[in-house]
Amino acid sequence: MDKMMDNRWFLRITALLLAFLLFFTVQAEDSPTGTTDTSRTSEIIEDVELEVYHDNSLMVSGVPKTADLHLNGPVSIVQTARQLEDFTLFVDLRNLPMGEHQVPIQTENLSEQLNIRVDPEFVNVVIEERVSQEFRIDPEINERMLADGFTLESVAVDPETVTVTGPKSMIDAISFVKATVSGEQGVKESFTTAARVRVLAEDLTKLESAEIEPQEVEVAVEVVEYSKVVPVRIEPIGEAGAGITINDWSTSTEEVRIFGPETVVDELTEYVVEVDAASVTATDSTVDVELKVPSGASAVSPGQVTVEAETVVDGSVQVPEDLGN
Repeated sequence: MDKMMDNRWFLRITALLLAFLLFFTVQAEDSPTGTTDTSRTSEIIEDVELEVYHDNSLMVSGVPKTADLHLNGPVSIVQTARQLEDFTLFVDLRNLPMGEHQVPIQTENLSEQLNIRVDPEFVNVVIEERVSQEFRIDPEINERMLADGFTLESVAVDPETVTVTGPKSMIDAISFVKATVSGEQGVKESFTTAARVRVLAEDLTKLESAEIEPQEVEVAVEVVEYSKVVPVRIEPIGEAGAGITINDWSTSTEEVRIFGPETVVDELTEYVVEVDAASVTATDSTVDVELKVPSGASAVSPGQVTVEAETVVDGSVQVPEDLGN
């Protein structure tokens, strides 16, 4: 062994081997930089919900509901962030006065090994006084829901008012508070249903930041068949019996209501009651007439009228004795 250590060539070869070993050791230490480039990745996590930290006695507008998070870093860390989503995106307004501000969207619980970018990076917010005000509800229904021949009699809402809370500028912008009934077409009967309350500006855009109490109300819709009231005209037919002269006709029912499709009913200007003169006798000058439904209509009300004849009876007419005597 001592001879080998004294051998010049042995020492040279050993030194060469140590030099190679040192070279590869240095290369191995420098290699993470190279491998990091190939083991990094970029991800975009879209529509991450934004938290807003602010004084609850104030109202905030202008903060979007979500933002997009751009991540760049080691594959395993990026994948973990995407899978767990245990991070937070937020804007902190707690120390800001009322007014307009531009504030950054901040992140929480993300690894320091990640390069992070939020889109948008800043948001323009307005901090205002919190205001509550009571408004009357305007219930409405699309009348195209009604079946042909039916019309809207009334629409009522319960409760009649709601309390709207929001930024003062939004409260001042409210022009309409509506509860709109929607549903299937062909409605023929009255009904009651729940409807959500909407708060609208003058141009009918919905004011999204409004807090409405209650958010849902009951709307009672009264539906009736289309109808029209027309005057009655008596038209006698036939001849009165021998010895009976009819000078005039009258009825206490001066008008009737006719139901049916609007195109049919609106064409009617009167209802003709045909009364058979032969039905009048020397002892009974009244006639009950069943009313026929006009062609194309669905009903007439009342369904019967009593018509009275003004008669003159000839003395030659034999009047039967009262069966009660």
